[in-house]
Amino acid sequence: MPGGDRTGPGGEGPMTGRGLGEGGERGRIAGKRPGAVTRGYCVCPGCGGKVSHQLGEPCSSVSCPECGTRMVRE
Repeated sequence: MPGGDRTGPGGEGPMTGRGLGEGGERGRIAGKRPGAVTRGYCVCPGCGGKVSHQLGEPCSSVSCPECGTRMVRE
């Protein structure tokens, strides 16, 4: 990266180096860290109950407080 300006090896325009796909996205997750999303809800497929999603705890490990069914991510 000549000059640290994120241009390609020859400096042919902005963001033209290795690893950049169409639209400037970096790989399949576009630069986002896995697990970075903290908002959202766990939803019960049985009764429709909702609880706030807790970071680091998959919704599939949470039981619905109303009917006891395993929950899914909204």
